[in-house]
Amino acid sequence: MKSWIHKFIVVFGLLWTGFVCAISFMEAWLKFKADGVTREIGLSIGRLVFSVLNKVELFFAIVMLILVIKLPRDPIYKKVGFYGAFCILLFQTVYLLPQLDERANQIINNGTVGHSNLHFVYVILECLKVFGLLYLTFKYLKANT
Repeated sequence: MKSWIHKFIVVFGLLWTGFVCAISFMEAWLKFKADGVTREIGLSIGRLVFSVLNKVELFFAIVMLILVIKLPRDPIYKKVGFYGAFCILLFQTVYLLPQLDERANQIINNGTVGHSNLHFVYVILECLKVFGLLYLTFKYLKANT
């Protein structure tokens, strides 16, 4: 039984990582390079895409939480990457994304916003989340070989 859980943790961990990398590290800035995409349109697209990404991530996180809980005897060092990624996702969901969404709304509606480090914080947390998920998946991949 342990083996199939390990495999599912690896699969879901890599899928989650792939979604984050594709959206956060490629789509997020690339859409602004397309012809005719204004800052407002890019922000509007970004709000929609990141809202959906967040829901996908929450799905992956819940599934993985159930799987990780089913392995109570596994050492914590194997699970620490998941718990880190999970906490980052919760912080992003509850605090960071609503703040970024509000800033985007202000810009889309021709408002002015002051300087903020929220995007920088978001990028750093995305990097840490990917690192945590890769750590988790490699630990469980190694456990299955």
